[in-house]
Amino acid sequence: MSTPLLNVALPVLFAVFVWWFSTGIVLLLDGLPRTTFRWSHLLSTLLGLGAFVGLAHTASQTTPAGAFCAFTCALLLWGWHELSFLTGWVTGPRQHAADPGAQGWQRFVQAVQAILWHELAILGSGLLVVAITWGAPNQVGMQTFAVLWVMRISAKLNVFLGVRNLSVELLPPHLAYLASFFRKRAMNLLFPLSVSASTVVAVWMVNEALNSPAGSARAIGLLLVATLLWLAILEHWLLVLPLQATALWQWAMRNRDGTAAPAAPEPRVIAPLDSDEKLLHAR
Repeated sequence: MSTPLLNVALPVLFAVFVWWFSTGIVLLLDGLPRTTFRWSHLLSTLLGLGAFVGLAHTASQTTPAGAFCAFTCALLLWGWHELSFLTGWVTGPRQHAADPGAQGWQRFVQAVQAILWHELAILGSGLLVVAITWGAPNQVGMQTFAVLWVMRISAKLNVFLGVRNLSVELLPPHLAYLASFFRKRAMNLLFPLSVSASTVVAVWMVNEALNSPAGSARAIGLLLVATLLWLAILEHWLLVLPLQATALWQWAMRNRDGTAAPAAPEPRVIAPLDSDEKLLHAR
């Protein structure tokens, strides 16, 4: 493998592996008996706090190693939030299903209430990441966290509005009530906008990376973040394509007790743009 090709392949493969492995570890820990959650929280909290230290330490570094480290720290921090949510530690003030017959803005508010503390915790962490890297030359950590945040909000909105694959099997029993806020349908009007906008940004980032000096911190950082964005776009497509996304992490879900979350609500075929989407677009 030539050096220029290695300079591109290494950050891409690294980003793919860390994304796949870290997601699997979160699912694996979430599938363990609830008596283990306190130890999972302790370990993930220590890693999360260490990630803040790592981001502060690498913020001034303009080396390839600094880019890799900042990227990894941002993913560790994100994993902390994901594990705290899936284990039910930090969710929201509403911890039960949507009210029967709730539609439109009422249903949206109830869905936000179900995840509010989680979203505010992510917001707080995001602001802290911005603060400790503000004005620093290494922005890979901040960019990584921003991509994860924006694309996860997009995914949540798409699942709320309706997609083909809801992946309710990923919900642990104690979060089964969240399925009541999902909607099963072929597609929604937000989906093409989400995918198109993110694809434009991803293409721009790849172009910037390829036009930067090969092997430089800038090129590697852009490739790491761009790869993560492409993976998030792939996750979006898996929401609507007839494919089973959970097959990627079967190794991490073997210890599930078999308790399934309740099926998501059946799709309501009313019109191409239903009441929930009209309200969200109007606001």
